[in-house]
Amino acid sequence: MNRTSSKLGEPLAKTSGVNFRPRLDPSLPTWIGVCVLVGVLVGVPLWWLVTTSLRGEQGLTLAHYRQIFSDRALLRAVRNSVLIAFWASLLATAVGSLMGWLVTRTDLPFKQLFRALVLASFVTPPFVGAFAWTMLAGPNAGWFNHLYRYTTGLEGHLFNIYSFEGVIFVIFLYSYPYAFTMITNALELVSSEMEEAAAILGAGRFRTALTITLPLITPALLGGFIFAFVHALALFGVPAVLAMPAGFHTITTQIWVLLSQVPQEFEIVAALSVFLLLMAVALLSLQKRALGRKGFATITGRGMRRSRIELGRWRYPALVFCFFVVALAVFLPYLVLIKAAFSKAWAMPLKLENLTLDNWRVAVAGYSATKDAVINTLELGALTGTLGVGLAAFVAYAVNRKLFRGYQILAYLSVAPTVVPAIVLAAGLLIAYSGPPFFLYGTIWILLLAYLTKELPVGYTQVETTMKGIHIELEEASRILGAHRLSTMKNVTLPLAKGGIVAAWLLMFIGAVRELSASILLYTSKSWVLSVLIIDLQNHGVIEVISVLSILMLTFTFITVAFMQKFIGRDILRLNE
Repeated sequence: MNRTSSKLGEPLAKTSGVNFRPRLDPSLPTWIGVCVLVGVLVGVPLWWLVTTSLRGEQGLTLAHYRQIFSDRALLRAVRNSVLIAFWASLLATAVGSLMGWLVTRTDLPFKQLFRALVLASFVTPPFVGAFAWTMLAGPNAGWFNHLYRYTTGLEGHLFNIYSFEGVIFVIFLYSYPYAFTMITNALELVSSEMEEAAAILGAGRFRTALTITLPLITPALLGGFIFAFVHALALFGVPAVLAMPAGFHTITTQIWVLLSQVPQEFEIVAALSVFLLLMAVALLSLQKRALGRKGFATITGRGMRRSRIELGRWRYPALVFCFFVVALAVFLPYLVLIKAAFSKAWAMPLKLENLTLDNWRVAVAGYSATKDAVINTLELGALTGTLGVGLAAFVAYAVNRKLFRGYQILAYLSVAPTVVPAIVLAAGLLIAYSGPPFFLYGTIWILLLAYLTKELPVGYTQVETTMKGIHIELEEASRILGAHRLSTMKNVTLPLAKGGIVAAWLLMFIGAVRELSASILLYTSKSWVLSVLIIDLQNHGVIEVISVLSILMLTFTFITVAFMQKFIGRDILRLNE
């Protein structure tokens, strides 16, 4: 049998004595629909943002962009965002890299425990962490400041989480897992042979790390820094909880303010959003260009050895350092949330007379929005996972099997939302779908569009990676027997890709459940979700109830992660490389 092209509309094969007539694959409308849907999801909101940002009374104008750099409030917001993102990502890269090196290359005890705790940091919504830290380091009733006044007898406070430094600190706590993940994955691909050779020649541990290991993992360091920077730049929750009460704004909170006031300044919002998007695109392009010029391959055909570095007297200080970091990100925030959830007054000592279950009753039954928020959150998570993984599977199949010309464009569109901050996407959706002919604003459907678009790169990446391991010959057998593309995909490819598909569903579900930046712009009183309800109640000071809702959100997330770890055998940190 001589194989011929299997493109859509072309014959699959011909054998001696048997002629197959060229025929149009009946699945062609499906692939056209997939291309149109991806283009609409990604392209429509961005198109409306760009056109709105250039719209003026006399036609096209750059006046709204000039206003960003002439209006002091907007300029301060841009400056604050850049400075916060820089220092938070610098800290995250330094700490995450050191922890990654300790976990992968040394004899540090409890390595698997630390991996699990970094995972807990990774899946904890940053705004939940920020809220927890208001109880830990608030200037008045925060645990640490209360302890400071009690032990020293002094007035005032030692820490103030409502500050520029406080915002940097909290963002760092929930950004370092990005650097940790990239460094650990890079180090696991680097052989120890060169490090051992340096040690034989008399180099100490510090000099070996500086001259051998550091240059080898430079791409991962740069990647971790830039990814953490973009993540910090696009965050809304932490600045909303900590920066706005302190009296300053970032780009994301400024966008929210401009859309919350009357009249709404759509043109300025669009210009700010496009500016934020261009910064994210420029940074990620710079990362790709810088790393593309360097070669760091150390895997050879002789196999790869990784020897453990003995820390000696530094073993236990390193252990204390790692526990200290995860305590700041996980133990202390979770502890204060649990205490507040079961206390009559969260700031009072945890004594028997202060314990109560009323907070859970009030959280579930006392607020009319709670039931709707929980139902909407789970429904949106399930719909995002189901519809998103279905779309991702079609896209991944079309791209991986190169079904038509221009499949590269489809692949690019599918990963493009990676560089689109969620609040930028939400602003585009708000402008695009608030008026005729759709009028989706005020419904959960506009939230679903935002979640689908935001989570599409996650689903596509996981499914596409799985499909790469499925040989095309398995599909050709089905095609020779007369099955069309959709039938082959349903009966052959998808069953073989089941693990990647389930993993993609779970990741998209988690992303939708914890989403805040897009939700805060698109929700109304008819479309509450848990993340927005937590932020709204925070303004009313019902801390005990917020703690209950935060625990519920974390519970949904960790049940999903536990399912993935146990039944699929996949690590979420590896899935997000």
